[in-house]
Amino acid sequence: MRTPVRMRLAAVTALVALVGGSTVVAAQSASPAGSAGPQAAVDITLAHSYTDVQPQHACGAQVIKDGAAPAGVAVEIFGASQLGGDADRIALVASGDIDMDIQGASALSALYPPMAVVDGAFVFDDAEHLKRFFTDEASKALTDGFLAATGVRVLGAWSAGARQFTANKPIRTPDDLQGLRMRFPPSPQFLMNAAAMGASAVEVPFEELYLALQQGTVDGQENPINNIVARSLQEVQDYISMSSHQLNSNLVVINEATWQSLSAEQQAALTAAVASAMDQVPDCVDVSEAATLEEWRANNTIQIVEDVDRQAFLTKAEAYLRENFTEEQVPVLEAIRSVAGE
Repeated sequence: MRTPVRMRLAAVTALVALVGGSTVVAAQSASPAGSAGPQAAVDITLAHSYTDVQPQHACGAQVIKDGAAPAGVAVEIFGASQLGGDADRIALVASGDIDMDIQGASALSALYPPMAVVDGAFVFDDAEHLKRFFTDEASKALTDGFLAATGVRVLGAWSAGARQFTANKPIRTPDDLQGLRMRFPPSPQFLMNAAAMGASAVEVPFEELYLALQQGTVDGQENPINNIVARSLQEVQDYISMSSHQLNSNLVVINEATWQSLSAEQQAALTAAVASAMDQVPDCVDVSEAATLEEWRANNTIQIVEDVDRQAFLTKAEAYLRENFTEEQVPVLEAIRSVAGE
């Protein structure tokens, strides 16, 4: 029988306390929302798959933790996939074994297929467009549908950078993808994006991508700049083509029972903390990416291709996605486009 995650978390924290000499505070039950009397403190687990130095943690999860604390919400962060991969964690959030998580839309779409549209190629114009959608009534049908189907509430979302192509040749137009074995993540929406842009997709685990590129198992790949740096992929690729063909989405989600157990003040504090993270993560990503590009240019680490014909990719992808999205996905696309900038 599987050991509940909360029991495993208690074992982990107890071990940390034993080794480090710290005091572990036992989890307490929160008062129901709006209850009278002193506000009870509540412990919440927040999981994600990122390292401590990545913007999703430093400018996201940590900001949420710090912002919620004054209202008596003690957020304990478990990063770097300590509590499992994306697919495992979202299932555990739905079951209530994990309280909160930071997830990409493609992982969430395994439980609610309309969510996949958020990760569609060229669906969003930029990071501000993504933020505008998730703070606008336009996203209500998507997030309400997700809550009804899963018992998991979306508190907010941000872009963690645009995805770019790398290869040993420039990729300026869809024609340049012909004959290249391009690695894409093994999710239905990412593979649909590959087909939409005319790429031949090869599925390789991210952890094995450096070796696959080095050995020529694949010719190229696509990832945000911070992910490229995290795996040193610039060492085994000659060109990065700035296609910005998809935003790397992160959604902050919480188990609905956990949410309803919070007081009104605690809910407000957590909502405000997530909103602050939504502002800060894209800025942190921009700063980090700018510094990386400057370093690459200075050291001639990898050739940066700026003159990508994004309109050619967009036109090709939009026609394909509109034809291949399901009847329940097309309205999500329309809702996203309804709040695009001028």
